[in-house]
Amino acid sequence: MGVGDVKRRIAEILREVTDEVWARVAWVAVDLTKELIRTGRRKIAVLADDVFQAIGLHKAVAYVKGLLGLIEYPPRSVDVVVAVVATSEGLTRREIGRHRWASHRPIWNMPRDGFIQLYGQIPGGKPPFEEVWRATGGNSKLLGELYKAGWSAEKALREIADERKITAFVKTLRDEERELLRRAVDDPDVLFTREDIPLMERLADLNLIVDALPERDPWFWAGEPPPERDPELGIGRHIAWQTPLHREAVRRALGG
Repeated sequence: MGVGDVKRRIAEILREVTDEVWARVAWVAVDLTKELIRTGRRKIAVLADDVFQAIGLHKAVAYVKGLLGLIEYPPRSVDVVVAVVATSEGLTRREIGRHRWASHRPIWNMPRDGFIQLYGQIPGGKPPFEEVWRATGGNSKLLGELYKAGWSAEKALREIADERKITAFVKTLRDEERELLRRAVDDPDVLFTREDIPLMERLADLNLIVDALPERDPWFWAGEPPPERDPELGIGRHIAWQTPLHREAVRRALGG
């Protein structure tokens, strides 16, 4: 089996694009990797991006363990097997993080220089770079969504609010929690206290914040770490908003 066979197998599965199909692709990738090893491939890299939405949180640990099995118990001798799984879901990260066999490295948004290059490749008219940077904080996915929305920050804000059900979430909060959230809009680190961890975790589960940021030493990061603090972009020492637009969506839901 060669790479072409793998591509054809996945293409066959993707002819009918449904949630169940994406889950099958995620698991088939593990099986096909085993087949590649059996047929003599000695260097293998498996890259999976946000597959947990397809396979379900309850299977996330099993999936990562399956990839670990490729590394620890390959079907035949290999030179190297690397498996990298990326997730944007705080809930999934915490679930997997309880186990010692997974090595965790956060990936932050693009650094400014790289983001300038990406911004420069987008065709047609567009807002000034500084405006886009302040809205996205270097998040490439949000940059793409802004482009598809005709550079309308209002449309992007409504989409974030609808996807995360932010208005409904705010309505569930007690008065003191709403007040804390208002303070967190200006300084997310106010959530980093023992009594406020439940609210912090709920925000992380909604993918509105990134909690428990490690030291800014590059050793602890996959790629360039964020600045120590950047109030304009919503980055604190321990906690950061996913993007400035995520923070703004929460601010509006609070009536601010």
